[in-house]
Amino acid sequence: MSTTVETLTLIWQRVLQQSPISPKDNFFDLGGTDALAGLLCSEIGQVYGRQLPSAMLRQAPTITALAALLEQATLPGSSPIIQIKAGSEKPPIFIAHGLCGTVRFTELARHIPTGQPIYGIQGKGIDGMEEPFERVEDMARFYLEELEKLYPQGPYILIGYSFGGLVALEMAQRLSETGTNVALLVLVDAYPHPRYMTWPVRLRLVATRARSHGSEMRQLPLPSVFSYLIRGLKRRLHISGALDENEMLGLPFAEAALRRVKQKAYLAYVSYQPRFYRGKINFVTAEIKSFFPGDPATVWSDLATELQVEVIPGNHLNIVTTQFKPLAEVLTRYVQQVTLLGKL
Repeated sequence: MSTTVETLTLIWQRVLQQSPISPKDNFFDLGGTDALAGLLCSEIGQVYGRQLPSAMLRQAPTITALAALLEQATLPGSSPIIQIKAGSEKPPIFIAHGLCGTVRFTELARHIPTGQPIYGIQGKGIDGMEEPFERVEDMARFYLEELEKLYPQGPYILIGYSFGGLVALEMAQRLSETGTNVALLVLVDAYPHPRYMTWPVRLRLVATRARSHGSEMRQLPLPSVFSYLIRGLKRRLHISGALDENEMLGLPFAEAALRRVKQKAYLAYVSYQPRFYRGKINFVTAEIKSFFPGDPATVWSDLATELQVEVIPGNHLNIVTTQFKPLAEVLTRYVQQVTLLGKL
């Protein structure tokens, strides 16, 4: 056992609070989260005196693999295509990232019991080494170039959650325009910026969001209402990048990289206007709606040849985090259907 492996093992045991840990154990299988990945890489960086992006754990999720990377003179660039579930059947499944750029679908992928491998697509620049994209079109082009290296002929199964739905849609547009088969396109609670919605939809959306904020503020004591409003304003400014970027100089390396990716993705979200898709969109939406249109068809029915909407329990956030089983069941059914049709 090398010295690097021994040192990393001690760090993993301390961060994960587990012992023993085998050099071949997968960080995420041991209960590792994105937050713990950031902490782990921060500690490794202090020991080895070099910046290690937390996204690297998606490429090297074991102590053995991570040690091999650290023993290199320079770290390799991060691939945007990260395998999150093994499988041997075709076609593989690709899930596009949201605004944050990270791959957060490991638990969801584990509950899709099909034979296909599942890959997450992570944002360029999440490793802090490259400049993030600020246009959906550039993201789609770059990801397709990398995706086609892995699986060059198709057909393709593309899934996108929230902002990732716009990325998946643009990827599907480009594939279909070249005559490549998109076997399945699934958008999960994904919507364009309200500026690209019709006026009636926008007005209803404003009313819905106002009621949601009003409901939350009515439950707060009066002194906390002002703080609630300020927090909301700061959150919007942070996402949009309107705050002074000099403040990122004091942030940890990984956190600064993540914030920059998110800011650029928000710019991409604001500027992207979906085009008509000559194919079928399977749209999955959460039952509880606080900040999105009540009926996805009011947004998407005129933007696709065919639209199928399915409602699942939960809200926009928990359908991919804690209450992901209904979404996993729907995605499993969709994949099984297109797989069966492909065999006929």
